[in-house]
Amino acid sequence: MYIEQALNGKNEWWKYLIGLVLTFIGWQVIGVIPLIGVAFTKIESLKEFEVAAENNFADIGIDKNLFLILVILSFAMGLVALLFAVKNLHRQSIKSLTTSRNKVDWNRIFFCFFLLVGINVVLFAISYFTESEIYTWNFKLVPFLILFLISVLLLPLQTSFEEYLFRGYLMQGLGVLSKTKWFPLLFTSVTFGLLHGLNPEVAKLGNIMMVFYIGTGLLLGVMTLMDDGMELALGFHAANNIIAAILITTDWSAFQTDALFIDTSEPSAGLDIILPIAIQYPLIILILAKKYKWSGWKDKLFGKVEPAIQLEE
Repeated sequence: MYIEQALNGKNEWWKYLIGLVLTFIGWQVIGVIPLIGVAFTKIESLKEFEVAAENNFADIGIDKNLFLILVILSFAMGLVALLFAVKNLHRQSIKSLTTSRNKVDWNRIFFCFFLLVGINVVLFAISYFTESEIYTWNFKLVPFLILFLISVLLLPLQTSFEEYLFRGYLMQGLGVLSKTKWFPLLFTSVTFGLLHGLNPEVAKLGNIMMVFYIGTGLLLGVMTLMDDGMELALGFHAANNIIAAILITTDWSAFQTDALFIDTSEPSAGLDIILPIAIQYPLIILILAKKYKWSGWKDKLFGKVEPAIQLEE
């Protein structure tokens, strides 16, 4: 009953449009002002500024940890704007945007978080011991400790923004407007992938990365609909990005950090992209389905959203 939660609020289509505009302004206008301000201190000409803007102001001499904070700040402002729209424009509670349960289930968030952390650490360990020559130890105590604190305390703001936007706001809004569940599931998965199409990984590895991003969006959408809430998706996304920030970095990935290891291998699009979609993601779904006793797959993923259903808070 997750999508039906939005039926208790003001769900006219034009309000969702205004909400998206407000979210964009918070995220890409107000949120980037601090980054642009710091960038101006590093750039001497308008031409340099234009080039830096095309590369999202990376590689202009800003400390990596400071740059990460500034990037996260833009997502945090987008999250504030989105939640403001939900509360004041749609008259909907944040709880009902998050879950259909009586309260947010933090145990679900932490279970999925540590499940993914465990899987990623095991996979990295296997990779490290089978091809250790591609990894360079990069530990620097003070920068790493700062990175760790940023990742644990602030990075969930970035991942939560994306989850509340795609698996929350758009999933519920499109479900209510289209009266279906399959359409918002597919639409949010594709748009989630397209948003990440701007990442440098796509430029480096090619469009096959879009399969990974769209597949990840589909996984998170299935989690949300089957579990009647975003908790599992919130935990998964936070774990994925935190591990990506603190464990391994490269000179071509979206996260340029003072991570523990640097991957010096020449990237290639192959099994590294296909295996998570084909094996890892179905395994995660199986684990979660067994633990939380998911049932009614057809109705939860392909059923209709009935406007007559009104849920109590």
